[in-house]
Amino acid sequence: MLTVRKNGTAKFMLPGGKLEPGESAAEAAVREVAEELGVRLRVEDLALLGEFEADAANEPGHLVRSTVFTWAGEVAPDAAAEIAELRWATLAEITDGADFAPLTREYVVPALEPA
Repeated sequence: MLTVRKNGTAKFMLPGGKLEPGESAAEAAVREVAEELGVRLRVEDLALLGEFEADAANEPGHLVRSTVFTWAGEVAPDAAAEIAELRWATLAEITDGADFAPLTREYVVPALEPA
């Protein structure tokens, strides 16, 4: 799984950000991935994983709510915009790693694991 660490933060998380007015969650995902990673995706190629809420990784006392999509393919991403670092990680590495955001570690990874 590709994770990112934003400038001035310690935790790795999924690429993404806030919705712009009139934008769907899938459209925001496509835009954010393009801005942060230089990767062009298509809305129709995304699969909804779910909507999750967890403690914000870099803002103590705040919650983050996220609509998460999956996409499978080969990419050559580059850190752009506010991204300081990219990190490819296995699901096991994320589950065991304190340097990953709670939303990714506690909700997204379990949703991806086989039942």
